[in-house]
Amino acid sequence: MHSFTTWESPLGPLWLAADEEGLTAVHFAAAPDAAERRRWRRWGLPAPQRDDDHPLLRRAVRQLEAYFLGERTAFDLPLDLRGTPFQKRVWEEVARIPYGETRTYGYIAGQIGRPWAARAVGQAVGRNPVVIVVPCHRVVAADGTLGGFSSGLWRKRALLALEGVTVAGE
Repeated sequence: MHSFTTWESPLGPLWLAADEEGLTAVHFAAAPDAAERRRWRRWGLPAPQRDDDHPLLRRAVRQLEAYFLGERTAFDLPLDLRGTPFQKRVWEEVARIPYGETRTYGYIAGQIGRPWAARAVGQAVGRNPVVIVVPCHRVVAADGTLGGFSSGLWRKRALLALEGVTVAGE
């Protein structure tokens, strides 16, 4: 069964979901809970039920709180990510980017053995189901500028600033 909770982060509300295997979603919520549940049904997944006491979700919120306070630089959470094999490989590589550092889409493509696939990597990064936990905000364009971010460039800029990263052209 999928469970979800919400948490008011310094950058806006986060919507977190988990199943028996691990964390399945962390994203900035632009819609009320009912809209989020409809989104899950469109993905062919059972609609999660609100559970603010779910042990893994509570643990994830505590780790996110510590991250935003500058007390945590990595997450220790089981993940149950749903995606294509290519997307999962990209997310695994993105998860290796150290706190306070960035990598380019092309670098990620090269690391997964697909040096010509920077655009596809960008699409996979944009579909990352667990923002911050899998730090897609640490992936930048080839020229060092921000590139894109599904949660808004202002959030990407803020997350990188929190980690002490200076972005090219800013």
